[in-house]
Amino acid sequence: MINKFTGEVYKTYERLQEENSRDMRDRKKLIYSTIPSYSNYEREISKLSIALVNLTISNDNNKINEINNIKQKILSLREKKYELLVQNGYPADFLEPKYHCNKCKDTGFIGTTRCTCFKKYLTKLYYEKSNIKSLLSDGNFKNFKLQYFSNKPSSESNRSPQSNMQDILEKVTSYINNFESTNDNLLFYGRPGTGKSFMSQCIAKELLDKGFLVVYRTASDIIEDLREIRFNKTPDLHDLIFNCDLLIIDDLGSEGSNDFTTTELFNLLNKRLLSKNKMLINTNLSLSEIANAYSDRITSRLMGDFQLFKFYGEDLRVKLNLKRKNL
Repeated sequence: MINKFTGEVYKTYERLQEENSRDMRDRKKLIYSTIPSYSNYEREISKLSIALVNLTISNDNNKINEINNIKQKILSLREKKYELLVQNGYPADFLEPKYHCNKCKDTGFIGTTRCTCFKKYLTKLYYEKSNIKSLLSDGNFKNFKLQYFSNKPSSESNRSPQSNMQDILEKVTSYINNFESTNDNLLFYGRPGTGKSFMSQCIAKELLDKGFLVVYRTASDIIEDLREIRFNKTPDLHDLIFNCDLLIIDDLGSEGSNDFTTTELFNLLNKRLLSKNKMLINTNLSLSEIANAYSDRITSRLMGDFQLFKFYGEDLRVKLNLKRKNL
């Protein structure tokens, strides 16, 4: 599937380049029709440029002064072109190329390396073709209400779920605001329905809106992605999963356990940690259940390299559904 997305991104660049060419032709046509003398300067510059090339490759030992003379004439004519544009009410750079991305000039590549805008196009397409776009239309801070959480102490803590969530919200807000400068990874754990996935979606939405590359996958989906990468050698999917700004893995523990899952999950965690690419993981498992379900190497990284946030309280899904039925 990701190969199809990559092909569509290439088509996006082709379309941008065609639009750029068409736009340039239209702007030149306008200038040539409204400022006839402008084309005279361009023809003279073209002639001088040809003369400059011929002189450069000639065997004339006394050509240095003439080369400098021609260069000066070209520079003078270019300045006159800019002055002519300004005198007629156009900006001096009116006939300069206008790119959506000045770094790669709408090619998608800087040399042989993909430009950052390529990843942005690919990620945008990835989300538009998946369910995450509709998911984040509900899972965002506009729909986050602290009053949904009980303000009474929980059996799991002396603090109320509302007080706990207020603390988590403050830390998450700081995390979002300082995302570029932090290397922190987050682990949300606790019983189902306590707000872990919703908070993860809120974070995804905020960071996506800020222009960061966020990949949001369920644990089962991430294992399928890793299987695709391992056996079908899909570099674009590898780049997306391993190098995005934030990888969110939802519902860790639901993916099933086997040798492949254990090996690939460890490799994913380890490689992203070593490259300081941030992760957010949420799970319905308790810390002791994580230790029992996963290898020591995985558990060590989850416990040692992630900030731990415990979510607790009543099941909000059940609570809100009952509230809707009673309205």
